[in-house]
Amino acid sequence: MGTAGLRHGARDEREAGGRPRPGAAVPWEEARRAATEAAVPLPAREVPLKRARGRALAAPLIASLPHPAFDTAAMDGYAVAGDPPWTVVGRVPAGREPGTGAPLAPGRAVEIATGAPTPPGTLAVLPYELSDRDGGTLRPARGGAGCDGPGAGRADAEGGRLPAGRNVRRRGEECPAGCEVLPAGALVTPAVLGLAASLGHDVLPVHGCPRVAVVVTGDELVRAGLPPAGRVRDALGPLLPGLVEWAGGRPLPLTCLPDGRGPLVAELARAAGPSGAGSGSGPGEPWPGERAAGWARGASGADVVVVCGASSRGPADHLRPALRELGAEFTVDAVACRPGHPQLLARLPGGPFVVGLPGNPYAALAAALTLLVPLLGGLSGRAVPVHPRARLTAAPRIDAVRTRLVPVTVQGCTATPVGHDRPALLWGASLADALAVVPPGGAPAVELLPLPR
Repeated sequence: MGTAGLRHGARDEREAGGRPRPGAAVPWEEARRAATEAAVPLPAREVPLKRARGRALAAPLIASLPHPAFDTAAMDGYAVAGDPPWTVVGRVPAGREPGTGAPLAPGRAVEIATGAPTPPGTLAVLPYELSDRDGGTLRPARGGAGCDGPGAGRADAEGGRLPAGRNVRRRGEECPAGCEVLPAGALVTPAVLGLAASLGHDVLPVHGCPRVAVVVTGDELVRAGLPPAGRVRDALGPLLPGLVEWAGGRPLPLTCLPDGRGPLVAELARAAGPSGAGSGSGPGEPWPGERAAGWARGASGADVVVVCGASSRGPADHLRPALRELGAEFTVDAVACRPGHPQLLARLPGGPFVVGLPGNPYAALAAALTLLVPLLGGLSGRAVPVHPRARLTAAPRIDAVRTRLVPVTVQGCTATPVGHDRPALLWGASLADALAVVPPGGAPAVELLPLPR
């Protein structure tokens, strides 16, 4: 069994040879690291910019052309040559081909738009708001500054000279052609899409988006309306698809199962079964290169199956027996944390990963941030995030042997517990910005896990 190792002297949790006993609780930080390391990024492909948002770059983003691509005006105003006063002799609009106009002689100026190519011979650009024009004659405004910065390039009616290059962006000054502007693993955000377009890209190489099947179990669950006596509303069916998308996955249609080992074994066997042949457009079809890379999806089309409930060890909890019946390999069999202790991570033979979450909603959210989010980050090729740390303004309940995940609001370098953090209710998580990771015994500063927005 490939279960992550233990530390901190938990010798009673080990079998002979140093391997953890089945069911041994893995320290929280080791469980999270094991989830990250279990995932191999899905194969890459090039996609149009409009389809790349939310994916991770599979290769560094390289500037295909210099930026700016030519000497250009940084502000609306006048391109000037030599000392004032200047005679305005024309206008340069944005979009003109660089180098097509006549050189600018000393004592001459042309109106110019932001982003327009500066004529050869341009000394600087004088912004409109710092200029004084009388007919065809141009001077700096009295007391005006012809450039950025305190007192730099001051030019007034007595004839001060503008510094060379002021308000002119030189070709390639921000990045030359061939420059690496973003590393592989960077998340493609709207800003990245705009950057890629400005650097000459129409497509981007990105990793695949892991498909995630969510299975909610429980005879007591009601999907809509007010639950009758003895029943409860399902909170995880509405919660998890959005969390999956935020973490880099693509949720498949929700599956709801009654309690019982048989339905769970059948659903997991279907997920692990061979995917059918198709045109390549169906949910179970691999991207080009996935078969060569040894990647296999089950018939459900899922890379990951998330099972909610049935992960504990009571008489109605059938996930572990079902996984063992199907020959799954366990990576994490329990985690030393509160809430979320009975969570697990396994993989079906030749098929998808299985993440088992507790049935209590807040415990399931804490467990998803522990195992599911880093697993999806690894599968989607995202760089491993470095989470901020903060000092807690109030001491939460401390556990001597288990990590506690506490909902907090964050302001600057401090975090304040919001309370309402019992396993069955998402009230505290709904008020919070993050979950504070309070290690066994406490700590002066704690890691913050951001909550999905």
